[in-house]
Amino acid sequence: MYDTIIIGAGMSGLAAGIRLAYYDQRVCVLERHSTIGGLNSFYRLRGRDYDVGLHAVTNFTPKGTKKGPLARLLRQLRFRWDDFSLSPQVGSEIAFPHTRLKFSNDLDLLRSEIAKVFPAETDAFETLLTKIIDYDDLDSDAYSQSARGVLAETLGDPLLIEMLLCPLMWYGNAREDDMDFAQFCIMFRSIFLEGFARPFAGVRLILKNLVRRFRQLGGELLLRSGVERIHVEHGKAVGVVLDDGRELVGKRVLSSAGFLETMRMCSDSSEVDPRQAGQLSFVETVSVLDCQPADIGCDRTIVFFNDSDKFHWRRPTDQLCDVRTGVICSPNNFVYGPEDGGLPDGVIRITALADYDGWGRLSDEEYQLAKLRWYDRTAAAAARFIPDFRRHVIDTDTFTPNTIRRFTWHDNGAVYGAPEKRVDGTTHLENLFLCGTDQGFVGIIGAIVSGISIANQHCLRG
Repeated sequence: MYDTIIIGAGMSGLAAGIRLAYYDQRVCVLERHSTIGGLNSFYRLRGRDYDVGLHAVTNFTPKGTKKGPLARLLRQLRFRWDDFSLSPQVGSEIAFPHTRLKFSNDLDLLRSEIAKVFPAETDAFETLLTKIIDYDDLDSDAYSQSARGVLAETLGDPLLIEMLLCPLMWYGNAREDDMDFAQFCIMFRSIFLEGFARPFAGVRLILKNLVRRFRQLGGELLLRSGVERIHVEHGKAVGVVLDDGRELVGKRVLSSAGFLETMRMCSDSSEVDPRQAGQLSFVETVSVLDCQPADIGCDRTIVFFNDSDKFHWRRPTDQLCDVRTGVICSPNNFVYGPEDGGLPDGVIRITALADYDGWGRLSDEEYQLAKLRWYDRTAAAAARFIPDFRRHVIDTDTFTPNTIRRFTWHDNGAVYGAPEKRVDGTTHLENLFLCGTDQGFVGIIGAIVSGISIANQHCLRG
C-alpha cells in the first residue's frame, strides 16, 4: 500500500515525490517511457548530447534571493542554489520585421527599450507592470480574462501588444490566438521580471539531482511502467493497473499526465471530449556548428521572431509547420562560470509551430523527407532575423510532434497541454489530483513548483 502513487516522472511528478517523501510517505513514481523528464528530457546521438524541450530555465533569480518560485522550490525541496548550477542569459530579443526589443534578466533594459522604440507607451507600460505585480495567483477570475483585452485597455500601440505577447505565448500558452490574463502574468513575471538561465550540463543536471534526492528519501521510481487504468471504487481512486497487468494500491493518486489523459485512465469515466485537448505542438531543429554562434554574430541567448506586425499563434492546418514565427536559442549564449569553460560545440536550436495530425499521417519515408525539408525551411526562416549560420553546420537533428507525443503522451503532442487549466489540481475524485502542465504552471521551475504546491495542498494536509 502506497500513500501516494504519482503518474509521470517529469519535473512536477519528481518534485511532488520528493516533497512527500520528506514527510515519510511511501511514494511510487510511475513512468511509461524508458527515461525520466517527460518533454524536458535528453538523448545521445552520434556522440553528442541533445536536450529535448529545454531552451532555458525561466524564473531565474540570483543566489541569495529570498522570494520567487526558484527560492521557494529550493526551500521546499531542501536543495542548495548551487545544486542547479544556473548560469544567467547573455541577453535576448523580440524581433519583428521593422522593430526589435532587447531584454535581459534586468527589467530596466526592457523599460529603456520600450521608452526608445515606443516613447508614447512609457507610462502605460508602467501601469501594466502595476497590474501584473498586483495580480493574485489565487484569483481564479484572472483565468477568465483575455490578456489581449487587458492589454488593449492598457496600451495604445497594437505593435507593442503583439511584441509582448510573442515570447509569453511561445513559452507557456496553450490557447490559440489569445491567452488567459492569469497565464500572461505568470509568464511575464517568469521571463521579464525574473529571467532566463541554464545549467551548464543542461537539463540532465536538474533531473539527476531530483532523482537522486527522491531515491535517497526512499521513493520508488519505476520506468517502463505505464498506467493502463486508474482503478476507481465508490468515488475514490484506490490504485492503478499498469500496462503489463500489475496492480498497485494507494491512498491517493497524483497525475502529471494531463487532464484528458488522466480522465481517460479512470475506470469510472465516460468518454472524454477530445476537443478539449490542446492543439499547439512544435517542430524543433538542432544545428551543430563548427564555431561558437557569437563568432558569426549570433550572440543573443534567445530570439523570438515574427514576420509581420501581427503575431501568429495557431496550429497550422494547411502545411506541416508554420515558420512565420519561431524561437531561436543558443545554449552557448549564457554567462557560464570559469569552472565550466565553454560548451564543446556551437549549437542553434529553432522551434516552429507544427500540425500534429499532418506529421502523424506520414509514412516512414515521407516522415524522414519532411524532417529534412522542414529543417531547411526553419533554418531559412531564422536566417531572416539572425546572421546566416547555415554554412557552419556540421550536424543536425530534428524532433517533431511525433517525438513530443512519445515523450509526454499528450494528446496532439500538445506541449502546454489543454487550454482549460485546473488551478487547484482537483478532479471528480476526492483523492485524485493533477500536477504539472494542466494544473497551470509551465516551464521547468513552474512544473517543479506545481508538484510541490499540489503535494502540500492535497497530500500533506489532514
